[in-house]
Order: sequence, then C-alpha cells, then structure tokens
Amino acid sequence: MPLRRGRLALPHAGERARAQVEPAAGGTAAAAAGAPALQDADSSAPRGRAAPRAEGRPVGCVHRLVFCRCSRKRAFQIAKSFLPILEWLPNYRVKEWLISDVISGVSTGLVATLQGLAYALLVAVPVGYGLYSAFFPILTYFFLGTSRHISVGPFPVVSLMVGSVVLSMAPDDNFLIDGSNATGTNGTGTLIDTESRDAQRVLIASTLTFLVGILQVIFGVLQIGFIVRYLADPLVGGFTTAAAFQVLVSQLKIVLNVSTKNYNGVLSIIYTLIETFEKIGTTNIADLIAGLLTIFVCMVVKEINDRFKHKIPIPIPIEVIVTIVATGISYAADLEKKYNAGIVKSIPRGFLPPEPPDVSLFSQMIAASFSIAIVAYAIAVSVGKVYATKYDYAIDGNQEFIAFGFSNIFSGAFSCFVATTALSRTAVQESTGGKTQVAGIISAGIVLISIVALGKLLEPLQKSVLAAVVIANLKGMFMQVFDVPRLWRQNKVDAMIWVFTCVASIILGLDLGLLAGLLFGLLTVVLRVQFPSWGGFGNVPGTDIYKKVKDYKNVVEPEGVKILKFSSPIFYANIDGLKSSLKSTVGFDAVKVYNKRLKALRKIQKLIKKGKLKATKNGIISEPGINNEAFETDEDPEDNEDLQVPTKEVEIQVDWNSELPVKVNIPKVPIHSLILDFGAVTFLDIVAVRSIKTIIREFERIDVRVYFASYQDNLISQLERSAFFDDIVRKDIFFLTVHDAVLYIRNQMTYSDNQDPIFEKVRISSSTFPFLLSSILSCLIVEINILTKLYSSLEIESAFIIFTKP
Repeated sequence: MPLRRGRLALPHAGERARAQVEPAAGGTAAAAAGAPALQDADSSAPRGRAAPRAEGRPVGCVHRLVFCRCSRKRAFQIAKSFLPILEWLPNYRVKEWLISDVISGVSTGLVATLQGLAYALLVAVPVGYGLYSAFFPILTYFFLGTSRHISVGPFPVVSLMVGSVVLSMAPDDNFLIDGSNATGTNGTGTLIDTESRDAQRVLIASTLTFLVGILQVIFGVLQIGFIVRYLADPLVGGFTTAAAFQVLVSQLKIVLNVSTKNYNGVLSIIYTLIETFEKIGTTNIADLIAGLLTIFVCMVVKEINDRFKHKIPIPIPIEVIVTIVATGISYAADLEKKYNAGIVKSIPRGFLPPEPPDVSLFSQMIAASFSIAIVAYAIAVSVGKVYATKYDYAIDGNQEFIAFGFSNIFSGAFSCFVATTALSRTAVQESTGGKTQVAGIISAGIVLISIVALGKLLEPLQKSVLAAVVIANLKGMFMQVFDVPRLWRQNKVDAMIWVFTCVASIILGLDLGLLAGLLFGLLTVVLRVQFPSWGGFGNVPGTDIYKKVKDYKNVVEPEGVKILKFSSPIFYANIDGLKSSLKSTVGFDAVKVYNKRLKALRKIQKLIKKGKLKATKNGIISEPGINNEAFETDEDPEDNEDLQVPTKEVEIQVDWNSELPVKVNIPKVPIHSLILDFGAVTFLDIVAVRSIKTIIREFERIDVRVYFASYQDNLISQLERSAFFDDIVRKDIFFLTVHDAVLYIRNQMTYSDNQDPIFEKVRISSSTFPFLLSSILSCLIVEINILTKLYSSLEIESAFIIFTKP
C-alpha cells in the first residue's frame, strides 16, 4: 500500500528514521501519550509535508521503524503498568506520610499477627502457618498492588473455604494408626498420626494457594476482571453471612473444647452443630470461660472504638491486649496441666524452606480453586474501591487480579494459605493513619518479628481465645442480616437473592452455595427480561411527555392511537410476551378480527346471491319482505345451486364497527394507529425481527398502521441486515420520539378526514365463480397492487376485495 501524504516525516539519507508525532487539536489521548499518529491525506486536520525518502530504503521499512521503535519513556510507562510502585513511590511524601505509616503499620502488624494465628484454625493447619500467611503476601502486593489502604493477608471467609478443601482431601480417617505410633486422637477417640496429617494438610493448603494464584494471574492477563460484576451486592451479602455462620460453628467447638468429626459436603455444618450440642456435656470450663470473656471484652471495646473513633486517634488494639493477658494467665496458672485446656503448644521459629506444590492434586481442587479465586478477588476489590473512592484515587481491577495472583503463587511456595483483604485489619490500617502500602510493609515487619522471636512466647495461649477473637470479628458480617428488611422494601427480587444465597451456602457448603446463588441471580435476570413490564402510555396535556396510563391520572391517550412501551430487549424468550401485551393494550386480536371480517364478507356475498341482501352505493340493505332472522346466522349457508340473481358491479362500503346484517361477532377496532416505543429495546434477535414484521402485516390487514418510536441508533442497521424492510414495511414508520409519531399521525388524519379507515370497500359483479374462495384471494392481491400505486399519495388505507362470477 503506498504511503499517502500525512503527518509522517520520512528520514533523509544517512539520518535515523523517526516518526514525527504531532497530534492535532482534539486528537486522541493515545496520540498525546506518544503513540504514532498516521493521518489520512484526506483529513481536514493540517497536513505535514513529506520529506524525501531515504535512498535505498523502501517505504515498508519506514513503517516497521515507526511501529516497532520503543522509546525509554514508553518502556517506563509499560513498566509502571505492571509495577504500580514505580508510579506512587517516587511521589511519596516522606515528611507528611512516614510517621503515619509507621504508626499504622505497627498497629496493623500486631492485629495481623493475632489474626494469622486465629485464621489458621479455620484452615485446619497448625497455627504457626498463619503467621507465614500474614507475612509473605504483603511483600508481593507492595510492588504489584494498586490500592493504598487495604491490608493483605488471611480472611475468615476465604480461610474457611480453603479449610473445607483441606478437610475433604485430608480427613482424620486417612491417618488412623495403631497405638504405638499415635500422636493424637480424633473426635471419636481413635488414634491418629497428627504429624503426618498436619504435614499433608499444609501441603494441600499451599498447593491450593498456588493454583488459586495461577488462576488469578490468568484472569488478570486476559482482562476479565469484569467477572466479579456478576457477584451482585445481595449475593455477596448472603454469601458472607452464611460464611460467618459457618465460621461461628467451626470455632464454637474450639471455644467449648469439644471433639467432633470433620464433616464435609452438603449439610456438613448442620451435622457439626448437632454433634457439638450432643457432646456439650464434655465442655472444658476453663476454655469456655476464657472464650466468653474474650468475646465480651473484644466486642465491647470494638463498639467503643466505633462510637468514639473521632475522639480516639488510634483504635484500641483489644485483640492484642487480650492475647497478651490470656497468654500470661495461661502460663502462670498452668491451665493445660490443671484444667486440660487446649493451648497452641508449638509455633515454629524462623522460616521453612520453599516447597513446590503437588501438581498431582490440581485435578481434585480445580473447581474449588476457581470459586476461591473469584471470592478472594471480589472481597479485595470491593474493599479497595471503598477506600479509593473515599481518598479520590483509582484502582485497576485487572492489575489487582495479577497482584493477588502473584502474591498467592509466591506465598504458596512458603506453606501459606490463600490471601485476600481482611476487613478489620484494613479498617485498623486506615483509621490509624495509613497513607500507602508502606504501612503494609511495616506491618509485615512486625509479623516477621513474631515469626523469628516472639512465637515461642505465644505457645501457652489457649486456642479458645484465638477462636473467640475470630468470632468477635464476625459482628460486621452478621449485621448484614438487618439489610434483608430494607432490601425487601426496595426490591423483593434482591431480597430473595440474599436469602437464597445465604440458605444455599449454609446447606450446600460455601462453594456449591456460591454457585447456586450465582445461578439463581442469573435466573432472576432472565425472568425479568422474559417477563418485562409494559403498558399503554398517554400524553401529559400541554407537553411532549408520555407516561403510563395506569400510573398517572391526568394523562390522555391520543384519539385512535395506542402507545405501547416494551422495557427490555426483545428475543425469542419474550416475543410471546410482546404479542400478549399488544392484545391486552389494544383490546383485540388482529388475527381474529381479520378472520372474522373475511367470514362476514363470504356470508354477505352468499346472501346477495340468494337475493336476501341488496348491494348499493350506500351500503348493503335487505330486500323488502324478507325476514332478516332467516339469514342472521354465524354458520356458513350450505347452498350449492347457481343462483342467477341479476346484479351489476356496485361499489359499497362496510362499516365494521356498525351492526351487520349477518350474525358474525366481529371485535371492534377503535384505533387506526399503533405506536411501539422501543426506547428500552437494546437488541432484537432474528426471531423477534420476523415476529415484529408479522405483527405489522397483521395490523395492516385490518387498517391499523404500526409505527416505531425512540429506537436505538443501531436498530435500523440491525433490521436492514435481517431483511426487515420491503414494499410494505418501510423506514418511514420509524420516528425519533413518540411525540413525533403522534404529530405525524394527526397530520395524516387531518389530511384524510373524508376517508374513514374502518370502512371496507366491496365490489359486487353480476356473475359467480364455482371456486369463490380462490377468486377472492387472487383478486385481492391484484387489486391491492393496483390501488397502492393509484392512491398512495392519498394515503388510502382501505382494502379492496373483488367478487367475480364467470
């Protein structure tokens, strides 16, 4: 293709080829950012003058130089898109932000340390691995994340989903041994090898984390962050409330120190709850008291933090305080030996060497990893958007997928479980003055100190205290139950989605419950599209505004005109609804009206042949002395004889809305025009196009014109591609607004006042034909074609039928 004159300067011989980028006024943002802008020579923008072509260099070579050359600035922009830290760190305000980030990081790190230990119980792995999960994900997100305020690490809902996979793939029954090698017991008192069990569970959790990370990176690279849009707020609310209930039940047995089986699958939470109450008599009093006191104190102090957050500069880290106090009491009173309290016992110091995932397990956890990846991402992005809106900056959804994906891949190699955003930690990080992810990296440093030096000090801590801390942090999710009455008042369908998702997630489990809730939500969308709202519209007097007749008292329907608005896309699933709404709006069935009229015409013709009726220019009259009751019947007369009734060709008029001399019940047609408001119709499928064309023809046959108004811009081109237009269905029936269509119809009616569109003209000749019906149909077609050409300028809308006799 030859190079046309434009805004491209070709190099002289011996010079380096460069593209002169000079975006015109009003040019695109891409051109302004440095992308080469090639303009057509026919463009109205100012055109540059092409320099002589380099000797021995073909034009195609210049094109390659223009599009393949990468400047340092462009490379840095690409790097910033993958490493957002290059964007915000050079602009970091050390004097203004550093102190706030340090204070926030220390506070968040203390909370993250405790929550890491607590949430490890949900994953069914030793508590020390929770510290790793609170440390490693932050390191990667610091470089790749786009949110400045979220705290990355374990979250109870995601941890419970991971734990359900771990327990299903490594139940206690897989590690039953004889008494000589036993290291523990399960809920039934059977001896098990807890060391082998814990090692296998850690491997499963880390492998699942690695797989979740891979899926999240793939989703980010493929730019499918939009997938979380299908997780509506009511669905997420119901799901997280059900997850909070499952977390409560799973931690209840730890607070009571009651041993139960590890149930999985459908109704597992119900079985766990039943067995917990069956064994409630074996409750450890020391653990119960410690747990209840922890729940009470944590919830009271958290309420104080919420109510007086404007007066308290730094929220009271009650979880940390309670943990320190509980650890000291447990150590001083020796609760394990005296009261058989369940304690943490062992927290590994330092880091374990990285371990590759077990790829052979991927096939068993791929379905669960998909749902975990989506839920973890949805929680993180929803929380990130809240703080991004509050502090007026933007986060990149697809980059967040990549950031959390690499965080989980990296942490999965170090025996961690899936990380996302913890709501309570994020609130602490933001409320204590955190400005950027520098606070996050400092919180990771606090967790690192706990891993290296402080882990040993937490070994006397009761597990019931950790479980109580988890339960106390569920208050916000349980409070979502009070959203249901509000949803019911605002939108009953959304309330049903909330309740259905919550119940399904409790009964079926979190993974199947989320899928069931998603399918139910999509089903409600399909049903709302399949059965949309419609109704007749009328004009607000003195304006060009049209509103629903049943909703507004003062609106007036234009005389002889019906206006119908269909408020959804039209496709194969709801086209029958459109037809039904048409019938209810206009008050009659166009097909039945047409068939009744044909039946009446056949009866009139037969009665004229018998001499019972007489056709004149003024209409159809009965012959004197003939009793009309004899021929007022709705049944076809059975008369095969050839009546020689002398008649001459006379044009008569049939008023279909008046009483006819034949007993045929013909529905009244009080309108002459129908307007379909397509303002909310975004697309039509081929079934809808064909059906709408049929509707137009059906109404045209009974002298009712169909018009379209407020259509979308792409509708005409779509109809053209579908062969919608022909000699009968033309483009002049489409109007930009409903009011334009109404004004056009009024002008047409004013112009043709002498024409009554509800009259049918019939010509009767002096002969009959044995095959009357065939003659009617054939002559009908011929007459319509002739009269359409003759009277098109007069807008004659009557149909002509010729009855002939040889």
